[in-house]
Amino acid sequence: MLAPTFLGFPETLLQARGGLWTAREIAQQPQMLRETQKILMAHRAAIEAFLTPLVARSDIRVILTGAGTSAFIGESLAPWLAAKLNRCVEAIATTDLISAPDLYFAKNTPTLLVSFGRSGNSPESVAAVNLAQQCVKDLYNLVITCNAEGALAKAATAPRGHTILLPEPTHDRGFAMTSSYSSMVYAGLVALSGIAAFDGKIDAIAEAMEQVIGDYTDILKDASEAGFERIAYLGSHIFKGTAREAALKMMELTNGAIVTLFDSPVGVRHGPKTFVNAKTLVFLFLSNDPYTRRYDIDMLNEFRNDGVAGRVIAVTAQDGLDGDLIRIRGLETADDCALLFPYIVAPQIFAFQQSLRHGLTPDKPNPDGTVHRVVQGVHIHERA
Repeated sequence: MLAPTFLGFPETLLQARGGLWTAREIAQQPQMLRETQKILMAHRAAIEAFLTPLVARSDIRVILTGAGTSAFIGESLAPWLAAKLNRCVEAIATTDLISAPDLYFAKNTPTLLVSFGRSGNSPESVAAVNLAQQCVKDLYNLVITCNAEGALAKAATAPRGHTILLPEPTHDRGFAMTSSYSSMVYAGLVALSGIAAFDGKIDAIAEAMEQVIGDYTDILKDASEAGFERIAYLGSHIFKGTAREAALKMMELTNGAIVTLFDSPVGVRHGPKTFVNAKTLVFLFLSNDPYTRRYDIDMLNEFRNDGVAGRVIAVTAQDGLDGDLIRIRGLETADDCALLFPYIVAPQIFAFQQSLRHGLTPDKPNPDGTVHRVVQGVHIHERA
């Protein structure tokens, strides 16, 4: 009987290299999205009973919050949800909320605080909820978490709170958030924009992720051997959040050995483009929106014509481009929000491969122990 493999590596080798959990959690994402959709459908009545009256309020303010990767979930969703709901939707990290609550909370503005957390035990998570309760008169809290035993999961109580608990395997054991990230992005997107509407879309999204894993793992492994010292990730609107998360994955899994940049394709010209040199690999996430895509392709062509970058890879769901591509199949006409999922899996795989190439253990890539899976060392100060 053949031994199981994950991301092209035998399970035994991954265990020996300290990367089994991370590889397994990257590979399990398509199935976890399907399982997340089942959970949302099973609890649809309760979720909609909580959210529908709130979203119907024209005066509601929605804050998407979390720390680190969980904060980038909000950055990936806020522009899309603001347009979809025609409401004020903002991404504000818990790390900002707790350090300056009076700048971010509005006492007399009804607020839905949407809290994302893998473990739900980061010190800032519950502190942000507590501060919101102190600072906002009319507050509601939706918690989306992967850990039933976490402090965050227990913080949201009816009638002003509700918790969406994701499948247990999404409570990633590896250091870097992977399946927890994509499943929380999906749950937040679907719960706030319409659960039933995504029931017919989940298979195409999951299959697109499976296609990237199946078709591009070996190609990305070859790229990881090329010796790039810098990686730039670029994406417009919601894909800027994807770019930021991709950059963090590379920094985390290589323990800072590879320097990263994230920006928008239009914004990178304004100084950050100086980051790019012959040792730089550029990933550019292309929008399906025809107007936005024109700006994305302008930047793609500029990088290729400059000839300064060591390599430029376009991540796209549509045909019509030549050159170095990661081509997502099955989502050619999909809304950009559906692309958030296949677009992030390639950078996750690439970061994992770079971690192994640098002789690190991906499940615990920081040998000094100065950074932790659940952040430590945060002292929560009392608000006067």
